[in-house]
Amino acid sequence: MTTRTLRKDFSSDNIAGIDPSILASLVAANAGTVHSYGADPYTERLHQQMHALFECPMAVLPVATGTAANAIALATLAKPYQGVYCPSTGHVNTDECGAPEFYSGCKLLALPTPDGKLIPGQVSAAVAFAHAMGVHHVDPAAVTISQATEWGTIYTPPEVRALADEAHGLGLKLHMDGARFANAVAHLGCTAADITWKSGVDLLSFGATKNGALAAEAIVAFDPTLARDLEFRRKRGGHLWSKMRFLSAQLSAYITDERWLHNARNANAVAARLTTGLATLPGVTVLMPVEANELFLAMPAAIIARLRSAGYEFYDWPAPDNVSEPVIRVVAAYDMQLADADGFISAALT
Repeated sequence: MTTRTLRKDFSSDNIAGIDPSILASLVAANAGTVHSYGADPYTERLHQQMHALFECPMAVLPVATGTAANAIALATLAKPYQGVYCPSTGHVNTDECGAPEFYSGCKLLALPTPDGKLIPGQVSAAVAFAHAMGVHHVDPAAVTISQATEWGTIYTPPEVRALADEAHGLGLKLHMDGARFANAVAHLGCTAADITWKSGVDLLSFGATKNGALAAEAIVAFDPTLARDLEFRRKRGGHLWSKMRFLSAQLSAYITDERWLHNARNANAVAARLTTGLATLPGVTVLMPVEANELFLAMPAAIIARLRSAGYEFYDWPAPDNVSEPVIRVVAAYDMQLADADGFISAALT
């Protein structure tokens, strides 16, 4: 009987391979010929599945990357002279190389958030200032939030509804970056509909790549008035795949038999195990509630060095102003096991 080698790379959930069921779907989709640009049975099936998953009819536009999903979505919501409010730590603001601005010409307007989550009142105050400045300030158009956030925290349905009501009352649309949407839904125990359109979300970037896909995301438009513009912007932005079946087949397999939630629950469970084992170590502080599959830990440099000497990989992370110890980010991938977490904890102890 062979002994499984412990996974030692906790730097990202992008490090994992393809979920076997999704890989099998690509092999199956490779047989025969079908029409191009989405006029295929795989894309049609995906639309039907997504309508059932979200309990409503809506537009579903597969794309290859999360950055493309976010950038095309925000370009649809904001004109070049307009602005989009986002958390200062949001992925669109810190890790997409200006893609939203490139695609739309708009300006991202970052608002401070200690835990990655916008709160009601922030947007109203910012919009009031913008209106007072008139043409000297970009015109407010939308709000974008990440679910889960870049700090691994999660918005509850009431929190999303409060932001949506505030945004809509100001004439703004609400976009949700759901790169780790599955982890959030798994944690909340709600439905996909509960945390999106039922809570007022207009556009969703539905992520799959971090949770088992090869390269597959989707822009989901709950507001039907946005669908036509999205179609054209996806094409103009170079993300209308001619062989769309290979994106659609991945997404279809991803949501079949709740594969997306199974994978997310597993990653969340590994992160929870890490939290339990590491939180009690002397000098270690868990900086944020661990609600998805990411941990942010302040810990002595000696423990960090010990982990790296044992072969473990993770990212150094900017420390908040009130934290003196070095900070690291540790991420659990969908295909990890509890033994991987136990190995990490053991290395930190010894």
